[in-house]
Amino acid sequence: MDDITGLAARFEEHRPHLRSVAYRMLGSLSEADDALQETWLRLSRTDISDVENLGGWLTTVAGRICLNMLRSRAHRSEEPLQTLAPDVGPVRVEGGDPEQEAVLADSVGQALLVVLDTLAPAERLAFVLHDTFAVPFDEIAPMIERTPAATRQLASRARRRVKGGSPLPAADLSRQRVVAEAFLAATRGGDFDALVTLLHPDVVLHADKSVIPTPEPVLVHGDVAVAKGAMAAMARAQYTGLALIDGTVGLVMAPLGRLRLVLRFTFGEERITGIDVVADRESLGRLDLGVLDD
Repeated sequence: MDDITGLAARFEEHRPHLRSVAYRMLGSLSEADDALQETWLRLSRTDISDVENLGGWLTTVAGRICLNMLRSRAHRSEEPLQTLAPDVGPVRVEGGDPEQEAVLADSVGQALLVVLDTLAPAERLAFVLHDTFAVPFDEIAPMIERTPAATRQLASRARRRVKGGSPLPAADLSRQRVVAEAFLAATRGGDFDALVTLLHPDVVLHADKSVIPTPEPVLVHGDVAVAKGAMAAMARAQYTGLALIDGTVGLVMAPLGRLRLVLRFTFGEERITGIDVVADRESLGRLDLGVLDD
């Protein structure tokens, strides 16, 4: 077996790849780092003298660890993170660097993390390893105790969930995407004037009772008032990304890769005429979410 120093150096060569795998599997930077730590511990205790492809071996080990973590998560009764009201402070991400988490989530895609979180652990593993990292199905199958054919079916089912669907023409989705991207960029950048130009003068925002704890849903009328509310939500914009929501372009907020809130837009005249802010857990569960094509 390699001496421990040499083994650690070899592991570090593969760390970026393994972290990418673990983050897509778990949707949490701190959990991904926990998985990598466990992967290293297993490597340090294993005789790998007969291992020809260390990268493949480490990917398999990390994948199995992530799979077990997902299954453990599914069996725990976890309380979701508290949904953030528009005027609260920065999002708190336990056990990690919030800015690094947000950058990594942006690089992967908030919508992808959200949809992946709806998949069963075996589906998620099959899709992530095969579609993102080109791991053959016959190597994934033993990890989930399925045949390669059954594993292929799991990945195919996950792929359909990830892609979503829309009855709208591609040109309409493209126009919606431009407006939604500009809305998110203006919110993140605190550009009030840009936000106002994206909103119809008579825009109406509706927020359910879970967005802001109130006896009744909140209604806000007019471009200036809605833009002011968006400015107050800058803290959560770093965990927000574009997604396909019930067939139209909208925004999802998902710290740690778990859906907390969506903004469904109504579009007209190249501007936003309505915003429906949804945070109620049952309502979120009924939404048809998908990833927008690049």
